[in-house]
Amino acid sequence: MSKRDRAVRYWKANIRAVWVLLVIWFVVSFGAGILFVEQLNKIKVAGFPLGFWFAQQGAIFVFVGLVFAYARWMDRLDRELDVEEEEG
Repeated sequence: MSKRDRAVRYWKANIRAVWVLLVIWFVVSFGAGILFVEQLNKIKVAGFPLGFWFAQQGAIFVFVGLVFAYARWMDRLDRELDVEEEEG
């Protein structure tokens, strides 16, 4: 596989990863925090309605988790396509 083919494949996979993670974040932040808040508020977490929790805290926690997921995903892709950064 040529260097150009690897670069094209890498960026297509990178964009796919970004879209997947953005959709997850959108569903959690917009869906759980706004669209499904009424249904989620029927469930209590530590005394607070779950919809409120997602709107205030959950979306942030999910975002931080998605940052780590993206880093792992890209590390795996780097190894797969042999485009890892050299250490030191």
